[in-house]
Amino acid sequence: MSFPLLTATAVLPAVGAILTAAVPAARRTVAKWLALLFSLATLVLAAVMFIRFEPGGDRYQLTESHAWIPDFGVRYELGVDGIAVALIALTALLIPFIILAGWHDADPLETKSSRWRPTQGFFALILMVEAMVILSFEATDVFLFYIFFEAMLIPMYFLIGGFGDRAHAGTDAAAATQRSYAAVKFLLYNLAGGLIMLAAVVGLYVVAGSFSLAEIAEARASGELEMATNTERLLFLGFFFAFAVKAPLWPLHTWLPNAMGEATAPVAVLITAVVDKVGTFAMLRFCLQLFPEASKWATPVIIVLALVSIIYGALLAVGQRDIKRLIAYASISHFGFIVLGIFAMTSQGQSGATLYMVNHGISTAALMLVAGFLITRRGSRLIADYGGVQKVAPVLAGTFLVGSLATLSLPGLAPFVSEFLVLVGAFAAYPVAGVVATVGIVLAALYTLVLYQRTMTGPVRSEVRAMPDLKARELVVVAPLIALLLLLGVFPKPLTDVVNPAVKHTMSDVRKTDPTPEIEAEAAK
Repeated sequence: MSFPLLTATAVLPAVGAILTAAVPAARRTVAKWLALLFSLATLVLAAVMFIRFEPGGDRYQLTESHAWIPDFGVRYELGVDGIAVALIALTALLIPFIILAGWHDADPLETKSSRWRPTQGFFALILMVEAMVILSFEATDVFLFYIFFEAMLIPMYFLIGGFGDRAHAGTDAAAATQRSYAAVKFLLYNLAGGLIMLAAVVGLYVVAGSFSLAEIAEARASGELEMATNTERLLFLGFFFAFAVKAPLWPLHTWLPNAMGEATAPVAVLITAVVDKVGTFAMLRFCLQLFPEASKWATPVIIVLALVSIIYGALLAVGQRDIKRLIAYASISHFGFIVLGIFAMTSQGQSGATLYMVNHGISTAALMLVAGFLITRRGSRLIADYGGVQKVAPVLAGTFLVGSLATLSLPGLAPFVSEFLVLVGAFAAYPVAGVVATVGIVLAALYTLVLYQRTMTGPVRSEVRAMPDLKARELVVVAPLIALLLLLGVFPKPLTDVVNPAVKHTMSDVRKTDPTPEIEAEAAK
């Protein structure tokens, strides 16, 4: 029997969460190092998975299958394709940086209310989220996926509601109310999507007689399973609604700015760079593979929603006065690009969308974590409270600039490659959509450069005159992310080699081929 690598990669952070939570209250430093150790061990297993994965091999590799609830046809089935491997690697990579960045975010806080911030719980919850996200990427049983898709909401709820931004410091009732509101809104939106998806999961079992993704897809491809048109469309909508909430796609996005604004910067990264990727990943794995005809039927409307997300998110980012909410609205715009790439249904678009998930995770982590360091120093999230930071903290300003330039997809940085591929794929299938999407690029340049100008340049405000530059721990967090943005910006081949075969399988599922370029079409006449 081979080593269950997929199970081990998911179970390890869960075990780490339990052990971290069990550390005595007085041993906060031990809990921190224990959480970091388990996150690094998980990263090692994810690296082994990435190395062992064979891009030219079977669609799903390193598979595991065991009976779980046989009376209901539920199995413990795991398997990864190139897209899942890339996103598991992203998740495992970011968690150690999230833990390091939040090293002091849950320390005891001496306030008038003597509020205790349970350090052990903070880091245990982060590891538990990691375990559930990884299992969501690995699950090839639809019911198993649903369980972890929903279960990750609980630790996220406590991370958002229980550990607020240090800019508020949790010292007044209004700040606590805002955190509670953001956490409840996050939970209700995602639970509503999950309940609708549960109905679709049950409906799928009634129609297909199985929860196994491989069995259902094979039966559909061979013609043994034929869904009525309306049935397939209703099931597709049930799944897509839940994934669109998680993504987040306009108009189901409104929970994200509240959640990211009220959470600590590391938790905000966990939300948008890790958890939200499950939504767009699931569109590729489940919507397109299980419901190919319904996916094509819904494509025109979804393309419009994606374009609205791109422009709407960018416009609201331009008008933001809060640094973290600006980054949140920018993420909504970026997720619009990802959904556009997925439903353009071209190989360039879907490859670009997958790369975008990875590159957006790295670039947003870099920008948000540096912003968190900045906010912690000043004690304010408002852009107007800054000015001249680059003169007193040049390293902080420089890393903030690189993160900002990555957000606007500057050539030479990783997001440019993915955004370029998405636009190529969109132009090939939907030229008008490609034109509209390019407006989002112009707006991205506006909101990122204006943010940098207003916070980092100009006269030095008296409140930031004594601001310290990045410390050693903070440099350890930021420097590798910046290096990855540069490396993947000029050499994305390690990722594209893994992702492209999986994209070909997805294109085959929906029976789509890339449009023939007009020049080649004319030459063939």
